[in-house]
Amino acid sequence: MKGTHGTPELGIGIGWRPEIADAVEALDGVDWVEAVAENLCADHLPDSLVRLRERGVTVVPHGVSLGLGGADRPDPGRLADLAERARALGSPLVTEHIAFVRAGGALTASPGLEAGHLLPVPRTKDALRVLCENVRIAQDSLPVPLAVENIAALICWPDEEMSEGQFLAELVERTGVRLLIDVANLHTNHVNRGEDPATALDELPVEAIAYVHVAGGVERDGVWHDTHAHPVTRPVLDVLAELRSRTAPPGVLLERDDDFPPAAELAAELDTIRETVAAGPTPTGGRVPPRVTAAWAGGTDDEGARQRLALRQTALLSALVDGGPVPEGFDAHRLGVQSRALTAKRADVVAKIAPELPEILGDGYRPAFLGYGAHRPLRGGYRRDALDFAEHLLTEGLPADAAARRRLDLWWRERAAARPPRRATRLARAARAALVRH
Repeated sequence: MKGTHGTPELGIGIGWRPEIADAVEALDGVDWVEAVAENLCADHLPDSLVRLRERGVTVVPHGVSLGLGGADRPDPGRLADLAERARALGSPLVTEHIAFVRAGGALTASPGLEAGHLLPVPRTKDALRVLCENVRIAQDSLPVPLAVENIAALICWPDEEMSEGQFLAELVERTGVRLLIDVANLHTNHVNRGEDPATALDELPVEAIAYVHVAGGVERDGVWHDTHAHPVTRPVLDVLAELRSRTAPPGVLLERDDDFPPAAELAAELDTIRETVAAGPTPTGGRVPPRVTAAWAGGTDDEGARQRLALRQTALLSALVDGGPVPEGFDAHRLGVQSRALTAKRADVVAKIAPELPEILGDGYRPAFLGYGAHRPLRGGYRRDALDFAEHLLTEGLPADAAARRRLDLWWRERAAARPPRRATRLARAARAALVRH
């Protein structure tokens, strides 16, 4: 069924995660679910999702790795994978983020860097030009409509030329893309960057909204952390109510990614979201912004815009994950907070995909990984990161406990190679990497 926004009427949904698959299936009143696209295999879908689809529950794949806001054009392989998942799920649309997740490489003649996280794009004409072209490339590669999500951020780019609402409005006007508005992210940016959610909602084209995210977080030392691991707070629900006062979104979805509560608590949060949406005024309808041609974003400076954006994003990511200098105009304290948050996230993800490491290292796992990750950027994905972390400890003669070191050595050997490199080899590798960086 199509709503007045030209997108499907989805209703109330919840993020599907393997850890709560049974609970999601048992929840009453769940009209649809969203699943992280990169965690799905199109030719072997999880049984839980298959059962939900058979019951008529809509499943939307939600991508996290395209990096549409990055300086490089979207990777064709990643786009093909996302398209394949949309077809396998019979999805009415797919979603991604207005963010960059990697930098460096050919455009800057420097080593590629991975953030392992969604980072904000500068709200500038250069960044908008690049984003518009990347969105069009994605739209042309996908079998269903694309919606893009605003992200939460700890840091601000200097010399921005547009507000968030203006940036989103320009993006929609020039591409016709739909929006996934995360009200928790609007609240996060209010706390962390002083941006008024109501102003953003006034400026953005609410008629282009495909659906809405609602999620929990926590405030520490004046910084709001969008954790998706805490209950939804009243301020976030207030932003949802603000949005509902302007439009009736086709869908609203509860996100939860960690520290999953009992099913009864999830049901209660869904009820609260449902009540907030139902309390809004009767919608007056809206229009879908027309899709325009690519003439605007082309011009003669497309490659120049990519080059300039690549240099800026590489400098920022180098400061965050590779010990590079703080780029001019950035808040050094905020960059430090963001850098530590990125390393902490790496530690959490590695602990999930390689649970033997925290088991072997005990209480020493986290401080050891934080020390390792502070000066060694993520390369080759999290499984490679786990192996590199173990290799680093072994070549440093760690852990100090001989029995734990033997267990770690055996774990590493079973997954990587016959013998970890000696300390001299490790130091030579580090020296070569430093020469390449500088």
